Amino acid sequence: MSALTPSSPALRFALLALAAFILVPDTASMAAAGELPAVSSRQRAEKKSFTDGEIVEGFLKTAFGAEYHLAGRVDRIRKFDGPVRVFAESDRADRKTQLAKVVADIGRRVQHLDIAMIDTNEAANVRVKLVRDRDLFRTISSFYGAEKAREIRTSLDPQCLSGFRKNDDFEIEHSDVILTVDNGDFVFLDCAYEELLQSLGPINDTASVPWTMFNDNVSMGYFDIYDQYILNLLYDPRIKAGMTVAEVKAVLPAVLKDVRAWVKRVNDLKE
Repeated sequence: MSALTPSSPALRFALLALAAFILVPDTASMAAAGELPAVSSRQRAEKKSFTDGEIVEGFLKTAFGAEYHLAGRVDRIRKFDGPVRVFAESDRADRKTQLAKVVADIGRRVQHLDIAMIDTNEAANVRVKLVRDRDLFRTISSFYGAEKAREIRTSLDPQCLSGFRKNDDFEIEHSDVILTVDNGDFVFLDCAYEELLQSLGPINDTASVPWTMFNDNVSMGYFDIYDQYILNLLYDPRIKAGMTVAEVKAVLPAVLKDVRAWVKRVNDLKE
């Protein structure tokens, strides 16, 4: 996945794209029940025990920087500073149901993040557009303009996309997520988790951390333990929008201790 920050002075967007090519049977009932074989096999093989150094490395590499950007500072923490309300625009009731379960799962596993679905676009600060694959480029063009859409397609060739607008204090004010609905259940869930999570702040992909979904070579389809550590660190109240790496490192030991206890409890980890 790649991240992009266009140069518009009014809107500084961080765009993220995911290309996934794994095909699995499109069985909506299995996906709704969380029983997709592609997901279950990954959960069985999932690494769940990490050192402090491994967790901190992944957090710093994803919460700071941007894999691909044109303008705007990327050396500060970026996050929502308040409730996150998600609106889904689609005529696919099955995909909206799956998306609602993804949002609820994220909300259940990130302690200090208030995130929920909402029925009206006007009150939402995260808008999810669910489109057919053939309409993806046209949708990107409607969001970012034809010239920028061509650049995104050439550079990233995305299958799904997300972006956010932040203010001068590096607080995310609004996010847009575009997901395709017709590429199978695993691809949909994989995109939904990754794009929603990255639209909350950790936009930088890294190929050097093998346990995170924010790695182009990793596909999950669910909210894995390692990325729960990253999001819980980011949304701890002691980690504030606009903080530098040095400022974050000063509070990380105390934050990580509390985050470890939470992730262990919410996932019933035995370690």
